[in-house]
Amino acid sequence: MLRASATVTALAFLFLVVNAIHPVLPWTLVWLPAMAGAVLMTVNVRRTARTEGMPPPIRRFWRHVHVVAVLVSLGTLAEAVDAVATGGSAPHLGLGQVIFDGIAVIVTIYAMLRLPFGKQAGGDLFRIVLDAGTVMLACAVFVWHFSTRYAFGGDDPGIVWTTLAITTLAMLAVFAVAKVLLTSTSSQLDRKAMRLIGVAVAFGAVGPTLRPLLQPIDPHLFPDIVTLPAVFFFGAWAAEKQRAIDYAPRRGVREPRRRSFSVLPYVAVAAVDALLLSVALPDAAPDRRVIVVSAVALTALVVLRQMTAFVDNGRLLRRLDHGATHDALTQLPNRVLFHERLHKALTAPDGRPVAVALIDLDDFKEVNDTLGHEVGDLLLIAVAQRLAGCIRVEDTVARLGGDEFVVVLDGATPEAADLAARRMIEALSRPVLADGHELPIRASIGIADGHAGDDPSLLLRQADIAMYAAKMVNGTAHLHFTPALAQPSADHAQLGDELREAIDDDQLYLLYQPIVALPDRRVLGVEALVRWRHPEHGTMPPQAFLPIAERTGLIVPLDRWVLRAAVRQLSAWDADLALNLNVSARDLREPGFADSVGVVLDEYGIEPHRLTLEAPAMDPAESCPSVSELRSMGVRVALGTGDSSLAMLADLPVDELKLDSSFTRAEPGRAPIAATVLTVAHSLGLTAVAEGVETPDQATRLQDLGYESAQGFYFAHPLPPEKFEELLTGTALAA
Repeated sequence: MLRASATVTALAFLFLVVNAIHPVLPWTLVWLPAMAGAVLMTVNVRRTARTEGMPPPIRRFWRHVHVVAVLVSLGTLAEAVDAVATGGSAPHLGLGQVIFDGIAVIVTIYAMLRLPFGKQAGGDLFRIVLDAGTVMLACAVFVWHFSTRYAFGGDDPGIVWTTLAITTLAMLAVFAVAKVLLTSTSSQLDRKAMRLIGVAVAFGAVGPTLRPLLQPIDPHLFPDIVTLPAVFFFGAWAAEKQRAIDYAPRRGVREPRRRSFSVLPYVAVAAVDALLLSVALPDAAPDRRVIVVSAVALTALVVLRQMTAFVDNGRLLRRLDHGATHDALTQLPNRVLFHERLHKALTAPDGRPVAVALIDLDDFKEVNDTLGHEVGDLLLIAVAQRLAGCIRVEDTVARLGGDEFVVVLDGATPEAADLAARRMIEALSRPVLADGHELPIRASIGIADGHAGDDPSLLLRQADIAMYAAKMVNGTAHLHFTPALAQPSADHAQLGDELREAIDDDQLYLLYQPIVALPDRRVLGVEALVRWRHPEHGTMPPQAFLPIAERTGLIVPLDRWVLRAAVRQLSAWDADLALNLNVSARDLREPGFADSVGVVLDEYGIEPHRLTLEAPAMDPAESCPSVSELRSMGVRVALGTGDSSLAMLADLPVDELKLDSSFTRAEPGRAPIAATVLTVAHSLGLTAVAEGVETPDQATRLQDLGYESAQGFYFAHPLPPEKFEELLTGTALAA
């Protein structure tokens, strides 16, 4: 069909050229190519409007175009009949042509405005209107110069009003087409087809401008004889382009990057400048020529400068957009883009399978603490690159934060997701060489299998549950979510709700373990330890509920309760004791934490130096402000050696080091570590306290190493307040 339209268009131009040089055919026959082109375009557009699988808004648009094609064909027929009836030399538009072409232009405008446009900001809409207005004004200048002004020079008012009406409608059609070309429309509307329609409308709008050029050659040579075959050819070509689109859902196909500005208004400005030069230069005085050329050159420079600014702004916006949707370290999509891609996959209309794989690196914190954050960053970058190499183009791998990655497996069945997880495990099996360190990678992968239509947050939660279950498996492992895995998580959630009630209902209580001087067993201080008297499960140790408190954020109110209860009890004892309390790293990140500690101490009249707060793991950058405030008040801060890196001491000011119970045992390699911790403490002017002393041999060994104070079951188990008060009646503990 398109080839036939091209043939008709070529024959039309051939007839025109031959008849213009030496007429060999009646001019009435030269209308035949235009008529044939109208029929071919109408049939082609009708086929496109009936294409199966076409989205309803696009089908509606092409139905409107089909109506336009029929109207333009009737208008062409009316014009040809009028030309034959008047002897082939009528200088004006006939009534039939005016009616059919006028309605066709109105339907064209209506069809354009009903296209599915994306949401536009106010500034963008204003810019689009300005650009479309620029194109329309440029076309209006050409139409005025080559056509409309001749109608005003005649004596027939009917010709004047008819010409004005047609010209106005044509300009509105140009404006509508320009607006469509400048606006982001539905991705299912082929942009090349829209450009071809724009070319067809432009030919139809500026066709009358050829009248002054054609009439001197031969009065029978109507402008529409020249332009209509081209209009119909481009219209048929546009329909062919639209019909070739595959409307099936496409995954993994990124939208092509578009230019940051449209050249269409600048082409319009350049065309008007060229018209200005052609009109003003031939008969103008030298002075006016200089002014006209300078004005056109100035316009060109301003346009060039603006286009350069648009290019620079486009690059900046792309960088900003990339930074807003990608992780700065690994350059993977971040949490925002991940949720966008997951939502897109789960809202697909075909109900395809979608899997989410959550990957967490085990023991990553130890890499940061022992080798530094720079090495940890190199490890994360290497992991990101390996994961990105395991996925298909339609999948998305993102970094959620820290050492946690996630993959959206679009269209992946459980079997395909299982294969993808195995590829990831294989890719992570090789150690990473980072800054001279060979680092093995151990990861846990949890997979949630779903389908389009599922809740994104539910899938992510299921992947999280499966990932934590995979952590219980030795080595790098992956597990698919099953309802059985959700039961422990549900139990934890219920326990978290009950813990919130326990804090409010005084189900918590404190036990106190003495801190003694090793040489003479004098009680120097006391560490307060929290317990939970659960109404169903009985007494619960801290390891049973503190991890849940950390995950749910309840650790902050829990630690506030412990602080107040312990300080209140300390004020009730008639003894000059130091009080040790464990706090979480999250407490030290809370704004106003130091102030809240000061308020409690003032309320019960306890000197700040009698309180020592111990945090087992702290981020110097986040915790240093609170630690500095506490120490400036006189409160002492201790650093535990079990989960913390001694490298923190360079950035975090503390007063005390607590030797973890794992280093007090008489095992090979433990004694040098205990001695090293004591040496570090003495060199920095810190107090060293040993925890977990359970045997007389451990106490003696620590005393021989130089430790002056310790605590543990060897001296006393954690005691309720009244039992601890009885212990205070003596000056020393008898082991």
